[in-house]
This record gives sequence, structure tokens and C-alpha cells, in this order.
Amino acid sequence: MKYILSIVFVLFAFATFGFTKPRVLIFSKTAVFHHESIAVGVPAIIKLGQQNNFDVDTTTNSALFTLGNLKKYKAVIFLSTTGDVLNPEQQTAFEQYIKQGGGYLGVHSATDTEYDWPWYGNLVGAYFKNHPEKQQEANLKIVDRNFIATKGLPATWRRLDEWYNFKWIAKRLHVVIKIDEKSYTGGENGSNHPMAWYHNYDGGRAFYTALGHTDASYSEPLFLKHLLGGIKYAIGQK
Repeated sequence: MKYILSIVFVLFAFATFGFTKPRVLIFSKTAVFHHESIAVGVPAIIKLGQQNNFDVDTTTNSALFTLGNLKKYKAVIFLSTTGDVLNPEQQTAFEQYIKQGGGYLGVHSATDTEYDWPWYGNLVGAYFKNHPEKQQEANLKIVDRNFIATKGLPATWRRLDEWYNFKWIAKRLHVVIKIDEKSYTGGENGSNHPMAWYHNYDGGRAFYTALGHTDASYSEPLFLKHLLGGIKYAIGQK
């Protein structure tokens, strides 16, 4: 009898207090350039979920951006999206989702997305301008080593990727990684050139990393550690 009561209590606790795994949605629709690394990024994030106790759904279908559907997710990951990917009604639904406490994570060309939607620009935190023609190794400076997405990374992190320049950067971002423009050629944002940041925005949480262009990124332990930390922040884990 005690065993049965214990089972009933556990089921009641799950139903009452929502002790269920968080769920995230990967959105990877592209309307302009399509990054080939999406094909390896999606399964890499699914694997992170399996290893770290969160569920992952994936889509390129913007029709799923209704408030009723988005409420199922603790965070939405814009994985290398490009161009105009949501219509006005879908934009409104996503704004409502964030205002009700939802989380957002942008990866790489998420800043090359929705240039005509100022609310989104402020959410992601910047808009892409250009990048050097060639991928290069460069030095990343970890400026906040206590944040969940940078804790454990080397103070100077040298890696190869496609390094974005930004034509606009929002104010009051908590920048956690900057790039040293002296360590590569083609940087255009000067000594204050952010590569990853987070902030509270309009009721929700937002994290962005400019890293993640290359296929190799999604099998790189340090990048996956960085990405996982961003996901945890977006879903509200400390």
C-alpha cells in the first residue's frame, strides 16, 4: 500500500509542479544564404539534449510560430537562419512568446535575419554586415568567465571560423566573448568587437553567439560546451 501511495504522490508531483524535461525548438529556415553546417548542427543539438536532459524539436516551417505552439518550448533556437523568415502574424506570436518569459538563442547568421523587424534586431542584439572572404584562425577573448556559456573556456580561445562584422550592435548587452582583430585580417568593429552576449529582453531571455559557421564546430568540444551553456541560459537554468 505504501508503494502504491508513493507512485501516486510522484505522479501527482509531476502533474502539479511540472517536473518534466524542458523542450526547445530548433528553427533553421533560410530565405537567403543556406549554411551547410545546419545539417550537422541540428543533430549535434539533439545529442546535447539527450545528454543533458532536455527535449528537442526541429523545424523549418514558420507556420509553427503561433503562441499556442510556442508555449510548449522553454526556448527557440534560431540556427543559422537568414533573411525574412516570419510573416507579420508569426512575428507577433513570437513577440508574445518572449514577453511571456520565453527564451531565445541565436547562432551565427541569426544576425543575418529579419532586417526589417526592429524588435527582432534588439532581441538578437546586432545585425550582420559582412565577413572576411576566407575563414581564419583568430583569438577570442573570454571577458566573462563566470557565465554559464563561457565558464571553463580558455581565457584566450584560438579557433577557426567565419568571423562576422556587424553594422549595428544594441546597447546594454552582457558581452561574454570578444574577438581580437589584431589576430586575423578583415575585422571592422575595432577593439570592442563582440562575438557572444546575453541579455534580458522584453520579458524573456536572449543569448547569441556568432560562432558556428563551420561543420567542424559541431563536433568541437569547446564550442559544444559554449553552445550548451547558451541553451541552458535561454531555457532559464542557472
